[in-house]
Amino acid sequence: MDAVPRPSARPQLVRALWGATHPGPTLVVTVLSLALGVAAGVEPLRLAVLVAAVFAGQVSVGLSNDAIDGARDAAVGRTDKPIAGGAITPEFALAVAVASAVVAVVLSAPLGTGLLAAHAVALASAWAYNAGLKSTPFSIVPFLLSFGLFPSFATLSLPSPGLAAPWASLAGAALGAAVHLTNVVRDLDDDRRTGVRGLPHRLGARASVLVAAAGIVIGGLAVLVGPTATPTPLAGAFFAAVVTAAAATVVLALRRPPGRAVFRVTMLAALLLAAQLVLA
Repeated sequence: MDAVPRPSARPQLVRALWGATHPGPTLVVTVLSLALGVAAGVEPLRLAVLVAAVFAGQVSVGLSNDAIDGARDAAVGRTDKPIAGGAITPEFALAVAVASAVVAVVLSAPLGTGLLAAHAVALASAWAYNAGLKSTPFSIVPFLLSFGLFPSFATLSLPSPGLAAPWASLAGAALGAAVHLTNVVRDLDDDRRTGVRGLPHRLGARASVLVAAAGIVIGGLAVLVGPTATPTPLAGAFFAAVVTAAAATVVLALRRPPGRAVFRVTMLAALLLAAQLVLA
């Protein structure tokens, strides 16, 4: 690849880079930061900066993941991924990932030292996972830490900043655990072939899904009873939906080897938990 892409090649380069950022999770987390900011009452200008910082951070995390895993992805035939398929080089993707991380930190700074510190810790945690922690029994720790901090991004962006309530942090950590345990299940065989043995690989697919479902219910319960002793009907309805989706996950996981159907139902439960958190 040319060091400076020709103008005619730049649209393809941008598409390849975007495809290597894990676009789905990047957009979901960015939209969640917007929703949490609105719910917390962050004023529009500060909210725009927060969302831009989170987006840049997620781009850096996704690109660094695929850049570091490029050789492993190629070894298992994941040519659908831009780096493994040769559309962009790992070195170029990693350079953009570093630049995006710098942008994320720079954008966080005007919103206060609290957000700056929290975002820096979350990004360092995610990069540590990509760089090797994913292959250890502690692979879940970056997700617990980063997602546990995530609800505080909005509250730390306020003119009078502060950490989110403990129940919100617990729900965020539960959401992160579910994302990690369930997302990895789809790639267990490929990961084993390339030497990746994180916590989900050691637990096994079925146990990982069951633990994820239990965590989602715990997170939903925290959101239900944390803000008030008398939950609203809407809060109760969302909690019921979370429990129903989690229960469906358990039934599917016990009846058959976990596959895409189980993954989708678990992700539905996780998204319902995220919505419950925003509306709390």
